[in-house]
Amino acid sequence: MRVLFIGDVFGKPGRRILHEKLHGLIQEHRVDFCVANVENAAAGFGITPEIAEEFLKLEIDLLTSGNHIWDKRAIIPYLADQPRLLRPQNYPSSTPGTGVFLGDAHCGVRVAVVNLQGRIFMPATDCPFTVGLAAIERIRKETPVILVDFHGEATSEKQAFAWYIDGLASAVLGTHTHVQTADERILPKGTAYMTDLGMTGPYDSVIGSVTDLALERLIRQMPARLEPATGNPRLCGAIVDIDETSGRAASITRINVGASTQPPQ
Repeated sequence: MRVLFIGDVFGKPGRRILHEKLHGLIQEHRVDFCVANVENAAAGFGITPEIAEEFLKLEIDLLTSGNHIWDKRAIIPYLADQPRLLRPQNYPSSTPGTGVFLGDAHCGVRVAVVNLQGRIFMPATDCPFTVGLAAIERIRKETPVILVDFHGEATSEKQAFAWYIDGLASAVLGTHTHVQTADERILPKGTAYMTDLGMTGPYDSVIGSVTDLALERLIRQMPARLEPATGNPRLCGAIVDIDETSGRAASITRINVGASTQPPQ
């Protein structure tokens, strides 16, 4: 089976390019299951129920997130009722929502997704290694096809987790930094790995935000409200081919697609 995993969708430019390019990508690559990280879809900070529903009406089968999932308070009750929007599994068990999905791909294969959050340079959470392994071992009783969105800042932590569960999950795909990495590979026991899928949003920016506002904060140390940029929107992520019987990944390919037209500045 073939999976398309889309990197962090950032603001309206990210939503716009999804509408423009997603269907063509799915048709061209014969995608069986599509996942997108959407924690920055609402003006760069969080997601609303309305935007989540917008995504689910596209050809996106599952939405993942990270530390910004809580930025819009309206999403909290929605999380409790919508199993197709995940929050990191290693938040407290009393936190609304879940970090594990189990369902069927369009080809009929049972597929699972685990959403985890790193702890290095990130808000305090339970150990992603312990929580992740427990979830994966439980899910393997249902299916060997398991995808992990590891939402983390540190490259070392993402790599370490992939080696830790190599052979137990089909893919470990990093999100959060908004910078696509060129290290896609298949680990020795069959787990596909990529440190960061990149950002689906405006690349003429500082990880999605207007450059001048980011510079104001970084150089002058003055408070400035960040806003989404608009230039050079791109859809980024990866396509993973998986053997549906063993759960081993056969290949992983980076995706980085530009818009057909540029929006007005």
